[in-house]
Amino acid sequence: MITQENIESVFAAMKKGGEIMLSAHNVEAKNGAISDKAGAANFVTVFDVKVQNTLMEALSKAFPDAAFFAEEKENPPELLDGGLCFIIDPIDGTTNFIHELHTSAVSVALYDKRQPLFGAVYDPYMDEMFWAVRGQGAFVNDRPIRVSDRPLEKALVAFGTSPYNRLEHGDSFFKKLYQVFLVSADIRRGGSAALDLVNVAAGRADAFFEETLSPWDYAAGLLILQEAGGVITDIKGEPVKIGEKTSVLAASPALHSKMLSLLS
Repeated sequence: MITQENIESVFAAMKKGGEIMLSAHNVEAKNGAISDKAGAANFVTVFDVKVQNTLMEALSKAFPDAAFFAEEKENPPELLDGGLCFIIDPIDGTTNFIHELHTSAVSVALYDKRQPLFGAVYDPYMDEMFWAVRGQGAFVNDRPIRVSDRPLEKALVAFGTSPYNRLEHGDSFFKKLYQVFLVSADIRRGGSAALDLVNVAAGRADAFFEETLSPWDYAAGLLILQEAGGVITDIKGEPVKIGEKTSVLAASPALHSKMLSLLS
């Protein structure tokens, strides 16, 4: 069971991570601050690592029995099968962070044998904490949130371009995106899947989709969206397989089936 004390300890750890993000300026100018990972435009900074270490140190004290499945470390798949496990993205939207485009977030989820118990996404630039406990609704700070009920022609649809896999998905993806653009109010590319998911949960956007996301990109947002009344699947309509790379389609119930048709 997740207690209020547990929740507050997670929030405190995430806000420390946010303080590290807010302290960073001119990241590109710092020698050795940025490294490349596998895939095009896939970066990691010393700040990603620092935030992750800060989170893991604080959360291991509050949850001594929990394992950690986190972006900037090796993650054997069996970590998610053994009991409590945090799934962490220390800075979701690293490219935005490097460019000082303030659309990045700290994402933390707690799972028990691949079942979500708790999720939180913290936007330090807006000082907004999106969070949910399974079965207890979704919130931003202390305010309940809910998905929208807008029809497709009035919908704002967020998307991610899966830049690390651009050669594999780019051509077909932008053809699909064009079809969505033709029938929706407009489209938006934010650069942080975690924030895109919680913006759908909060009714600020009406749908979100991306061809390839890693577990830490969607783990927290998935529960927050579901607790806000949204639907999340892969873009074929199948359940998201927790712990695996997957496509994602998140939307209000009114839009999900229509988005599936457009993306098929």
